[in-house]
Amino acid sequence: MDLSSTFSLQGKVAIVTGASKGIGLSIATFFASAGAKVVISSRSQETLEKEAEELNKKGYFVTPIACHVGKFDELPNLVKKTIDVYGQIDILVNNAAVNPVFGPIHETSLEVFDKILSVNLKAPFELSKLCLPYLRASSNASIINISSIGGLTPEHWLGIYSVSKSALNALTKSMAKEWGEYDIRVNAICPGLIKTKFSETLWSNDKVMERMMKSLSLKRVGDADEIGAMALFLASNASSYTTGAVLTADGGFTI
Repeated sequence: MDLSSTFSLQGKVAIVTGASKGIGLSIATFFASAGAKVVISSRSQETLEKEAEELNKKGYFVTPIACHVGKFDELPNLVKKTIDVYGQIDILVNNAAVNPVFGPIHETSLEVFDKILSVNLKAPFELSKLCLPYLRASSNASIINISSIGGLTPEHWLGIYSVSKSALNALTKSMAKEWGEYDIRVNAICPGLIKTKFSETLWSNDKVMERMMKSLSLKRVGDADEIGAMALFLASNASSYTTGAVLTADGGFTI
């Protein structure tokens, strides 16, 4: 068995949102190293260009296209520019997310609630729909939604964020059920505590870390590349019979 071809993304085109750092950048790097042509997207074109330059120096094909996924009128442009450059879309990773509050639910304003749901749920919904015509034309299409263990069990002081990720898990299963007839696979990854800038509020808090370590089977914080590797599995032929799955990478936190 040739495992290199099993995990190869040669000839594929991927869009990864929230890809200027952390988990998104790791996923983009894994995809590019597996042969995919990758569009990295986030709000800052300048930051994206720096990351794309570094990746392209390694011989990869990476294109930076800025897009604020919470501004829905920018999403069609992301899709259009991807098609203009590469002519196809085979893989979509909905990674961009926001969590502007860390505190009790009753102190969360309706404005913040709407912002969290817009970026974490509505944007993946809308971008997936926009990519659908191109994914249907692909020979092995895959959508990967980056969720959270909070979507399985609500996290303390991350209430509405957890709500958004729970809904994203449900959206993943709904799309998988309906779009399977188009040979589009849709799966979700639920990371646990991963050491990124996004989660710094958690892993830099001694009290939070003490509580987390009591529940972790693997007594450590995860690394972004451990999510990137799982995303490569879900994007490649290695997972050709996997759809509607909500997979954890959490060090055993949810056991």
